[in-house]
Amino acid sequence: MNTPSDPHPAVLARALEERGFESLWYGEHSHFPTSQKTPYPLGGELPAPYRQMMDPYLSLMTAANATKTLRIGTGIALMMEREIISQAKTIATLDRLSNGRVIVGAGVGWNREAFENACPHPFNKRYAVLRETVAATRALWRDEAASFDGEYVRFDPVWCDPKPVQPGGPKVFFAAFGPLGRKHAAAWSDGWYPVDIAMGDVAATIAEFKQQVEDAGRDPASVEINLQVMDTKNLDKLKHYRDLGVERAMIGVSIDLWDKPEAVMPMIDAYAEVIPSIR
Repeated sequence: MNTPSDPHPAVLARALEERGFESLWYGEHSHFPTSQKTPYPLGGELPAPYRQMMDPYLSLMTAANATKTLRIGTGIALMMEREIISQAKTIATLDRLSNGRVIVGAGVGWNREAFENACPHPFNKRYAVLRETVAATRALWRDEAASFDGEYVRFDPVWCDPKPVQPGGPKVFFAAFGPLGRKHAAAWSDGWYPVDIAMGDVAATIAEFKQQVEDAGRDPASVEINLQVMDTKNLDKLKHYRDLGVERAMIGVSIDLWDKPEAVMPMIDAYAEVIPSIR
């Protein structure tokens, strides 16, 4: 969850790298409205740790400083809730200081009031706004004198240096579950980042997604799939996902452990035993 109660990012990152994990991902919620008009998607009260989440980029920089090869990602970044040029600079700096290890997982968010507090654009246009936000960010990472003139995002030519280490900037994965989000991911993302329990027939949905990528005039092999897996103890399921073309299985800390940091390291040790069997 990336809260002060969790294992320190440096400690967690070193443990993951030592045990053969490929990457560490931190989520983002800068704030939550006290009104809580938008219901928590999983039902019930908003889990308390959500309100304690630290800044993902600072935590990931701490993790990068403690490791050499571990990749670092946002899972997920709410890119529309930050000023775009400053955010591009932050991510570019993180990529340079980590020697090109950054992956950006981005999403549109689920809390309408939080979105509206931080973003001037219409909530019902958030998919289009994110598309422009990512395109504009890529321009800032790529172009010597970057500019953008979209419907929602606009800025005059600017110098925004230094650029990321990765040519063109880090890959941007779109965390999307429904048909509209999947369509957007197929059209412009570097990768798709769904959750397996929200996909129904995983094999059929992945096949449909790859067809959507092809229909958008893109090579399906060029769009990676990160899959948030809820039952990672099922080795056969993980092997099945691998054979379907899933590039990366994301292991999340279950909600019942969010307030039990002492359970995180034993969980990591248990999952580390699975890694050699699925590579």
